[in-house]
Amino acid sequence: MALSPTNDAALLQEVDEAVRKDRLDTIMQRYGRWIIGGLFAALLAFGGYLFWDHRQDAARGEQAEELIAAFEKLGTNQPRAATAELQKIAAEGGPAYRAVAQMQEANIKAQAGDLKAAAALMAKVAADTKLDQALRDLALIRQTAFEYDTLKPEAVIARMKPMVDAKDPASSWFASAAELSATAHYQLGQFDQAGALYGRIAKLPDVPRSLQSRSVQMAGMLGVDAVTDRAAESAAAEKKGNAAPKAAAAAKTEEAN
Repeated sequence: MALSPTNDAALLQEVDEAVRKDRLDTIMQRYGRWIIGGLFAALLAFGGYLFWDHRQDAARGEQAEELIAAFEKLGTNQPRAATAELQKIAAEGGPAYRAVAQMQEANIKAQAGDLKAAAALMAKVAADTKLDQALRDLALIRQTAFEYDTLKPEAVIARMKPMVDAKDPASSWFASAAELSATAHYQLGQFDQAGALYGRIAKLPDVPRSLQSRSVQMAGMLGVDAVTDRAAESAAAEKKGNAAPKAAAAAKTEEAN
């Protein structure tokens, strides 16, 4: 008895499903243990990562609390207790917390008059390749400031050169590095270089008033008219600021007409 086209299609579908099932059974018989083992290993790895990430977050929270506790001890005039806390963080904390702890401990030692120990701690931070370069640069500036009286001017200039020559000094530690370098140039009798650096510092928009005042005075003493330059810049900025409202008003008037 001949099968209808509908029966042919149903029979082919049944055969296709049987072949697929047979292939799947064969694959599971041969590789089932490996597949299940691989899935289990992947789940274990994912679970381990989640646990590790949770532990990392918890550890960072604990380190932050310990750092706050150290600063609180400093605020209540307990430098020894604060130093003990900071040393613990430096020994057990991550790179950023370790750096902050070492830099603060260095400040404590500098305030106590132990500039050599303070410089050594800053040197550790400056040499730590796991840290952001900006933080390492700050540590190097602080180290150089602590060691300044024991360094030759040429060494100071060489250390500060990468920061002084930075393409974008406004976003770096240019001002502090340039002042150290300018002072070293002055000690060497290189007055043109010193004056130029003091003038560059004086022209920066976001400089602490004390540093700006010193830079303007030194630049003027060395023949660089930083005061005039800053006055001209301020006048230009004020003119530009006044021009903006006038332009806006003129535009509104034109639109109204």
